[in-house]
Amino acid sequence: MTSNRPYLLRAFYDWIVDNQCTPHIVVDAEFPAVEVPRQFVQQGQIVLNVSPSAAANFLMDNDALSFNARFSGQPMQVYVPIGAVLAIYARENGEGTIFSEPEHPQDDMLSEDDTQTQAEEREGSVEVTSADKETPEKAKKTSHLRVIK
Repeated sequence: MTSNRPYLLRAFYDWIVDNQCTPHIVVDAEFPAVEVPRQFVQQGQIVLNVSPSAAANFLMDNDALSFNARFSGQPMQVYVPIGAVLAIYARENGEGTIFSEPEHPQDDMLSEDDTQTQAEEREGSVEVTSADKETPEKAKKTSHLRVIK
């Protein structure tokens, strides 16, 4: 399946704009192919105002979003791959969402065998003790409901 990130990003963007709020996105500035004003990057991230009034020629598709904006009076073309978007939120109230982790392009190139191997490694890294196994069984035997007459 394709990533759900561009669909969720579009939905949150539309929802924020429809409610007369200002959409801001948090971008991983270290992500490959990101073109943002580097002088405003802090700790590898940048927050961008993507409201219709601030972002001219705004375009968002399944691969990236791009727009023209002014930063300290200087015009600039901004290009952000969808995988580099870490969050979208409304400036006025903070409503929005945070995406789990950056989706790097090389992640799409993993074969099913690699994915299965990684899943097995994650499962193998969790150590289950005998105490952990007993806890769910005890919870199933006792009921939290009481009979009231």
